[in-house]
Amino acid sequence: MKLNCDLGESFGAWKMGLDDEVMPHIDMANIACGFHAGDSDVIADTLYLAKQHNVQIGAHPSYPDQQGFGRRSMALSAQELTNCLHYQIAALDGMAKVQGLTLSYVKPHGALYNDMMKNDHILQTVITAVAHYPSPLKLMLLATKDSAKHSLAANSLGVELILEAFADRQYTDEGHLVSRHLEGSVHDKPALLAQVKQLLNDGTVTTRSGSTLNLNANSLCVHGDNAAGIALIKEIKSLCELT
Repeated sequence: MKLNCDLGESFGAWKMGLDDEVMPHIDMANIACGFHAGDSDVIADTLYLAKQHNVQIGAHPSYPDQQGFGRRSMALSAQELTNCLHYQIAALDGMAKVQGLTLSYVKPHGALYNDMMKNDHILQTVITAVAHYPSPLKLMLLATKDSAKHSLAANSLGVELILEAFADRQYTDEGHLVSRHLEGSVHDKPALLAQVKQLLNDGTVTTRSGSTLNLNANSLCVHGDNAAGIALIKEIKSLCELT
């Protein structure tokens, strides 16, 4: 199980996250492309850090929403969304090539990620945009009950999916993340580590209703925004290395 983390979210003099500390412990870095966070200097620094630690790099594009950190849905046409994605992917891809790195996947951010998991038309637009990018890229999305259908849609356009699970979030019976507004939706440390062990050993999670859901995810999303998060990532990494 490869660990992925959202990075490169600082902007100008404003610093967000502990990228220097988290990078040595992850396998995949989802790097902000400037539309919700990040700028040219932050992107260059994050790519250099990933190169130092031999971490796989992915584009983390969003709706054009810096003010809202990409967490607000936007009503874009299919062509507008496609252009928005290609613009951001190309920016990160080009800056990666400058440092001799190869971009390998795309993971949409925030509201765009949530919207594509709820709306098949948006998901199809994202898949098609990735398929039409001139370099081969994988697409990371949430592992759910519909993963087989999503994989079929992606494979028909020659796009390989990376199915991800979340270490710290509670799941619905359909495999979606329980709203943060509901109590218990974000796991405390014991529940988080228990869920990680279950994912590693059985490929399943226990949903909010108590059902067992088969996810078979191949990447695990972790967060390194503070010192406690870094310590937790180290524990999760140790668990991954034991399986």
